[in-house]
Amino acid sequence: MLRRLRSVLITCCVLAVPFASGSARANDIEELAPFKMIRSLQYVQDSVVLGDHSAIEMQRFMLGAIDKRLRAADASVFDDPRNVDAALVYAMSGGNPETLKYLADHDVSGNFDSRVTDALRQYLSGKGGLIVENLSKAAPEYRNGRIGPYLYLILGNATSQQDPVGAMKYYDWARLTAPGTIIEEAALRRSVFLSVQAGEPDKGFRYALAYARRYLTSPYASQFADVFVELAVAHFDGAAQEKISEILDFMDVPRQREVYLRVARRAAIAGKQELAKLASERAEALGADDASQPKVLASFYAGLASVPSNDVFAATASLASISDAALSPRDRALRDAAKAIADAVVRPPSGESLTQAFATKPDRPAETDRSAEAGETGSGMSPFGDAPTPKVAAANVAATAVEPDGDPAHDGFVAKGRSKIEEIDALLKGEGQ
Repeated sequence: MLRRLRSVLITCCVLAVPFASGSARANDIEELAPFKMIRSLQYVQDSVVLGDHSAIEMQRFMLGAIDKRLRAADASVFDDPRNVDAALVYAMSGGNPETLKYLADHDVSGNFDSRVTDALRQYLSGKGGLIVENLSKAAPEYRNGRIGPYLYLILGNATSQQDPVGAMKYYDWARLTAPGTIIEEAALRRSVFLSVQAGEPDKGFRYALAYARRYLTSPYASQFADVFVELAVAHFDGAAQEKISEILDFMDVPRQREVYLRVARRAAIAGKQELAKLASERAEALGADDASQPKVLASFYAGLASVPSNDVFAATASLASISDAALSPRDRALRDAAKAIADAVVRPPSGESLTQAFATKPDRPAETDRSAEAGETGSGMSPFGDAPTPKVAAANVAATAVEPDGDPAHDGFVAKGRSKIEEIDALLKGEGQ
């Protein structure tokens, strides 16, 4: 509490600087220690993720002021380790990476640890994979220091693609040594995502619960919602329902409804009918505030889930009753694709279709597989499960509806196979004689 109070007072001092007169203002900026300015920046950033979005503009202002102070500082300023840490924290908090390079290049006293500065410069230039070995050796020395949580957060980011489980351990240390801060918010949010990648849903739900308790007012909460939907859809079962309900209880009704709609959409695309229907029903039940759009979407996703079931006729009628104006372009494309499938299911068989089993031309499963794969590209990496665009959907329908006249590669393969069979038959006849 005392630390927070001091940070508030320091922030007020920094805010007062622009309103001071010319020479006094310049002297104040030049004499203010970088580590004091960094404390104010940390307080502002923590305030942002705790719900004070008005502090975002102040964050931009302070980053600019700290950049000027660091570049104008005398080399002797960095004889104080707190100011060295301040420069590193500034770089890891969204500051100008060129400023860190400038300070490291002009460091003749050895105040900056080259292992750390080199790793940060590579990481900030997009070469995170190259820093893991060196930074993982240097980070334990700073574990309990001022820059420790930042270094472990960066290590988690750098190793997340190759080693999700190891990255979650780095995130655990970062958030436990910096509770209530922007570091904890980022570590929790990213840990939810990695738990999906690593196939560890229990950890994911624990991280999600901790995030929901603290950071639902963060401007990054929408990213958390994305990965939480992916977690809920990928690992939905009886036990998970209680965990999902517990996490959603921390949200207000509109947010709960939005999450259920996202789950319903993602589940409908993934072919999880039970989950899509359940999420749609819960979203519709939460639409008691006379908001018609959520109810329409809930009915729409429930209809999608019913297409591959015994209720296909009712699903077709339900989908046809929804107007284009009530759906987004992505959902309209999804509805058109679902209607095409439903129409194909309920269409009476024709005389030609009854003789397909005796057709002389063999099926070509390779082409069918490619068409199916192309149709699923919309729901690939996005947690929302993007549907194919209308152009892609139309192309997929055309590919399945129009049978090409011939395939030279296929015909050649068949002809070659027939010639081999004829050769074998000739050999067998010769042996029989």
